[in-house]
Amino acid sequence: MSDADTRPEPVTFALLGYGGGGRFFHAPIIAGAPGARLGVVVTSDAERAARARAEHGVEVVGSLAEAKDLGVDAVAISTPAATHTDLTNQAIDLGLPVVCDKPFALDARSAIETVQRAEAAGVLLAPFQNRRWDSDFLTLQRVLTEGELGDVVRFESSFERWSAGDPPAAGGGLVRDFGAHLVDQALHLFGPARSVNAQARGGKGREDDFRIQIEHVGGVRSELSGSWKQALPGPRYRVTGTRGSFVVESPMDVQEEVLLSGRTPSSEGAAWGAEPASRWGWLALGGGAVRRVPSEAGRWPDFYAGFAAAVRGRGPVPVDPWDAVETCTTVDAVHGSIEHQEVVYLTE
Repeated sequence: MSDADTRPEPVTFALLGYGGGGRFFHAPIIAGAPGARLGVVVTSDAERAARARAEHGVEVVGSLAEAKDLGVDAVAISTPAATHTDLTNQAIDLGLPVVCDKPFALDARSAIETVQRAEAAGVLLAPFQNRRWDSDFLTLQRVLTEGELGDVVRFESSFERWSAGDPPAAGGGLVRDFGAHLVDQALHLFGPARSVNAQARGGKGREDDFRIQIEHVGGVRSELSGSWKQALPGPRYRVTGTRGSFVVESPMDVQEEVLLSGRTPSSEGAAWGAEPASRWGWLALGGGAVRRVPSEAGRWPDFYAGFAAAVRGRGPVPVDPWDAVETCTTVDAVHGSIEHQEVVYLTE
């Protein structure tokens, strides 16, 4: 018997939403993930429906219930942030395993209720934290595991770019949009937050620039920066340890720009996610030794491959939904710190 004979049927996803996020960041990643296939797009927009059919040859329907009737195995949600909780709950109630894009919810209470709802129904659920499979983040994890930095004392991370317009309202505000990734990565690396302090420019939900300081329970301090109006973005990462530092100067993982150019995991094959040497990070050790660190290849398709495997009973979901609750709880504290101009303590 060949491997093909024992391989499970691909998991057919319905993608809710075919705006920029659905079209560029979900559809091609699902289509290029082993064990997954894009079968249905849910949208009521005629122009987006025509585009989805032309680009992926999929069925297009107007509701989640219609997608279920077509026999899909799972749902991916890429719609405006304010709709995430309601649509995720609808999918859970229909018994469909569901991936929800960030922000997972607009507050921690809603996130908790959704995760508990999924657990009670026995339905698989995961937040789309694809940035855990960024090239630079995977490389950073490798550097930390190898231990040359010593004990980490400070983690600096930024999502900064320049745009002539305002941040899209659909993201729920820059703190929740960019912050969902920045906070998730910091918590994933260094554990829960003891306290947060934050500053932002613009009202809640309309921020175009922010800074967050997190003191982790384990003692590491994270300094996170997000900006929509930064003409000269700072380094993506700078990690300071007791024996050295690691810096990634390139402002963003290559997978984003490749997808926006129209290339996909399916079209790029084995070259997918590879960073040119000019974008590799630098490792500097005390005493003056400095060297380039070859980057891991970015692997966003691994998220959907892992979720598809979980649907087939072959492992856990790639991101625990309770991680999304922890991120939402921390982001709620960030908003509280900005509003009251004070440090907010999450744990004593």
